Amino acid sequence: MAGVTPTQNEHGVTGVVLAGGQGRRMGGVDKGLLLLRGRPMVAAVLDRLAPQVDEILINANQNLAEYGRFGPRVVPDAVGGFAGPLAGLHAGLCAARHPLVLTVPCDSPFLPADLLSRLRDALADRDLAVAKTGDQPHPVFALVRASVRGNLEAFLAGGGRKIDAWYAALKVVEVPFDDEAEAFRNINTREELAGA
Repeated sequence: MAGVTPTQNEHGVTGVVLAGGQGRRMGGVDKGLLLLRGRPMVAAVLDRLAPQVDEILINANQNLAEYGRFGPRVVPDAVGGFAGPLAGLHAGLCAARHPLVLTVPCDSPFLPADLLSRLRDALADRDLAVAKTGDQPHPVFALVRASVRGNLEAFLAGGGRKIDAWYAALKVVEVPFDDEAEAFRNINTREELAGA
Protein backbone atom coordinates (compact mmCIF):
# COMPACT_ATOMS: atom_id res chain seq x y z
CA MET A 1 0.00 0.00 0.00
CA ALA A 2 1.67 3.22 -1.13
CA GLY A 3 2.45 5.82 1.48
CA VAL A 4 1.85 3.54 4.43
CA THR A 5 4.03 4.12 7.46
CA PRO A 6 5.55 1.04 9.07
CA THR A 7 3.17 1.30 12.03
CA GLN A 8 0.05 1.49 9.87
CA ASN A 9 -2.10 -1.45 8.87
CA GLU A 10 -5.09 -1.47 6.55
CA HIS A 11 -7.51 -2.34 9.36
CA GLY A 12 -5.96 -0.16 12.07
CA VAL A 13 -7.91 2.48 13.96
CA THR A 14 -6.73 5.72 15.54
CA GLY A 15 -8.84 6.96 18.45
CA VAL A 16 -9.12 10.74 18.85
CA VAL A 17 -10.32 12.25 22.12
CA LEU A 18 -11.83 15.65 21.34
CA ALA A 19 -10.77 18.00 24.14
CA GLY A 20 -10.26 21.13 22.07
CA GLY A 21 -13.28 23.15 23.16
CA GLN A 22 -13.46 26.12 25.49
CA GLY A 23 -15.86 24.58 28.01
CA ARG A 24 -18.16 27.60 27.88
CA ARG A 25 -21.00 25.85 29.71
CA MET A 26 -18.53 25.02 32.49
CA GLY A 27 -17.49 28.65 32.80
CA GLY A 28 -14.43 28.32 30.56
CA VAL A 29 -12.96 25.37 32.46
CA ASP A 30 -11.20 22.62 30.48
CA LYS A 31 -13.76 19.83 30.94
CA GLY A 32 -11.44 16.92 30.26
CA LEU A 33 -9.29 17.85 33.25
CA LEU A 34 -12.16 18.18 35.74
CA LEU A 35 -12.20 15.49 38.40
CA LEU A 36 -14.84 12.78 38.24
CA ARG A 37 -14.70 10.34 41.15
CA GLY A 38 -11.23 11.61 41.98
CA ARG A 39 -9.71 11.33 38.47
CA PRO A 40 -9.61 13.68 35.48
CA MET A 41 -12.58 12.96 33.22
CA VAL A 42 -10.30 12.38 30.24
CA ALA A 43 -8.64 9.50 32.12
CA ALA A 44 -11.98 7.65 32.24
CA VAL A 45 -12.47 8.28 28.51
CA LEU A 46 -8.98 6.95 27.75
CA ASP A 47 -9.63 3.83 29.85
CA ARG A 48 -12.73 3.05 27.79
CA LEU A 49 -11.21 3.94 24.43
CA ALA A 50 -7.76 2.32 24.69
CA PRO A 51 -8.86 -1.35 24.41
CA GLN A 52 -10.78 -0.56 21.22
CA VAL A 53 -8.12 1.17 19.08
CA ASP A 54 -4.51 0.82 17.88
CA GLU A 55 -3.36 4.33 18.85
CA ILE A 56 -4.84 7.30 20.66
CA LEU A 57 -4.47 11.02 20.04
CA ILE A 58 -5.82 13.82 22.23
CA ASN A 59 -6.99 16.93 20.40
CA ALA A 60 -6.52 19.90 22.75
CA ASN A 61 -5.96 23.63 22.32
CA GLN A 62 -5.08 24.57 25.88
CA ASN A 63 -3.34 22.85 28.81
CA LEU A 64 -1.29 20.81 26.33
CA ALA A 65 1.30 19.78 28.93
CA GLU A 66 -1.39 18.51 31.30
CA TYR A 67 -2.97 16.43 28.56
CA GLY A 68 0.48 15.21 27.54
CA ARG A 69 0.90 13.57 30.95
CA PHE A 70 -1.73 10.98 30.05
CA GLY A 71 0.57 9.43 27.46
CA PRO A 72 -1.04 9.82 24.01
CA ARG A 73 0.22 12.40 21.54
CA VAL A 74 -1.54 15.76 21.89
CA VAL A 75 -2.51 17.47 18.63
CA PRO A 76 -3.94 21.02 18.56
CA ASP A 77 -6.27 22.33 15.86
CA ALA A 78 -4.61 23.54 12.67
CA VAL A 79 -7.64 25.80 12.18
CA GLY A 80 -7.50 28.73 14.61
CA GLY A 81 -10.14 30.22 16.88
CA PHE A 82 -11.58 27.15 18.65
CA ALA A 83 -13.39 26.13 15.47
CA GLY A 84 -15.25 23.22 17.04
CA PRO A 85 -15.24 19.43 16.75
CA LEU A 86 -14.64 19.39 12.99
CA ALA A 87 -11.34 21.20 13.55
CA GLY A 88 -10.49 18.56 16.15
CA LEU A 89 -11.37 15.78 13.73
CA HIS A 90 -9.22 17.46 11.09
CA ALA A 91 -6.26 17.59 13.50
CA GLY A 92 -6.79 13.90 14.25
CA LEU A 93 -7.00 12.96 10.57
CA CYS A 94 -3.77 14.85 9.88
CA ALA A 95 -1.90 13.03 12.66
CA ALA A 96 -3.51 9.56 12.50
CA ARG A 97 -1.33 6.60 11.56
CA HIS A 98 -4.29 4.43 10.55
CA PRO A 99 -6.96 4.53 7.83
CA LEU A 100 -9.90 4.70 10.25
CA VAL A 101 -10.38 7.35 12.93
CA LEU A 102 -12.76 6.93 15.88
CA THR A 103 -13.71 10.19 17.62
CA VAL A 104 -15.08 10.55 21.14
CA PRO A 105 -15.53 13.66 23.33
CA CYS A 106 -13.54 14.21 26.52
CA ASP A 107 -16.71 14.77 28.55
CA SER A 108 -18.39 11.36 27.98
CA PRO A 109 -16.64 9.09 30.48
CA PHE A 110 -19.16 6.25 30.12
CA LEU A 111 -18.74 5.66 26.38
CA PRO A 112 -19.63 2.16 25.12
CA ALA A 113 -17.01 -0.58 25.30
CA ASP A 114 -18.29 -1.85 21.93
CA LEU A 115 -18.44 1.55 20.21
CA LEU A 116 -15.80 0.71 17.59
CA SER A 117 -17.02 -2.79 16.80
CA ARG A 118 -20.60 -1.69 16.18
CA LEU A 119 -19.64 1.35 14.11
CA ARG A 120 -17.15 -0.67 12.06
CA ASP A 121 -19.72 -3.45 11.42
CA ALA A 122 -22.06 -0.83 9.93
CA LEU A 123 -19.49 1.23 7.99
CA ALA A 124 -19.33 -0.97 4.86
CA ASP A 125 -18.56 1.30 1.86
CA ARG A 126 -19.56 4.55 3.58
CA ASP A 127 -17.35 7.47 4.55
CA LEU A 128 -18.53 7.67 8.10
CA ALA A 129 -20.55 5.81 10.74
CA VAL A 130 -22.11 7.80 13.57
CA ALA A 131 -23.77 6.61 16.78
CA LYS A 132 -27.36 7.52 17.57
CA THR A 133 -29.88 6.87 20.32
CA GLY A 134 -33.56 7.17 19.44
CA ASP A 135 -33.81 9.92 16.84
CA GLN A 136 -30.73 11.70 18.20
CA PRO A 137 -27.42 11.27 16.33
CA HIS A 138 -24.25 11.80 18.37
CA PRO A 139 -21.94 13.26 15.70
CA VAL A 140 -18.82 13.39 17.89
CA PHE A 141 -19.05 9.60 18.35
CA ALA A 142 -18.05 8.65 14.83
CA LEU A 143 -15.88 6.27 12.84
CA VAL A 144 -14.41 8.17 9.89
CA ARG A 145 -12.32 7.09 6.93
CA ALA A 146 -9.05 9.03 6.79
CA SER A 147 -9.67 9.44 3.06
CA VAL A 148 -12.25 12.20 3.77
CA ARG A 149 -9.53 14.54 5.02
CA GLY A 150 -9.32 16.54 1.77
CA ASN A 151 -13.08 16.98 1.71
CA LEU A 152 -13.04 18.20 5.32
CA GLU A 153 -10.14 20.59 4.64
CA ALA A 154 -12.09 22.18 1.78
CA PHE A 155 -15.20 22.49 3.98
CA LEU A 156 -13.24 24.16 6.80
CA ALA A 157 -11.35 26.42 4.38
CA GLY A 158 -14.71 27.61 3.04
CA GLY A 159 -15.75 28.66 6.55
CA GLY A 160 -17.84 25.57 7.31
CA ARG A 161 -18.08 24.65 11.00
CA LYS A 162 -21.32 22.72 11.45
CA ILE A 163 -20.95 18.94 11.62
CA ASP A 164 -24.42 18.32 10.16
CA ALA A 165 -23.64 20.42 7.09
CA TRP A 166 -20.41 18.50 6.44
CA TYR A 167 -22.03 15.10 6.99
CA ALA A 168 -24.68 16.00 4.39
CA ALA A 169 -22.00 15.84 1.67
CA LEU A 170 -20.78 12.36 2.69
CA LYS A 171 -22.03 8.78 2.66
CA VAL A 172 -23.06 8.37 6.31
CA VAL A 173 -24.71 5.55 8.24
CA GLU A 174 -26.31 6.14 11.63
CA VAL A 175 -25.87 3.22 14.02
CA PRO A 176 -28.44 2.71 16.79
CA PHE A 177 -27.20 2.32 20.36
CA ASP A 178 -30.59 2.47 22.06
CA ASP A 179 -29.55 -0.39 24.36
CA GLU A 180 -26.66 1.76 25.67
CA ALA A 181 -28.22 5.23 25.65
CA GLU A 182 -26.74 6.16 29.05
CA ALA A 183 -23.23 5.55 27.70
CA PHE A 184 -23.53 8.71 25.62
CA ARG A 185 -24.30 10.95 28.57
CA ASN A 186 -21.94 13.88 28.50
CA ILE A 187 -21.07 16.24 31.31
CA ASN A 188 -21.55 19.88 30.34
CA THR A 189 -22.29 21.59 33.65
CA ARG A 190 -21.03 21.44 37.21
CA GLU A 191 -24.43 20.08 38.24
CA GLU A 192 -24.06 17.17 35.80
CA LEU A 193 -20.54 16.57 37.09
CA ALA A 194 -21.78 16.44 40.68
CA GLY A 195 -24.59 14.08 39.64
CA ALA A 196 -22.17 11.70 37.94
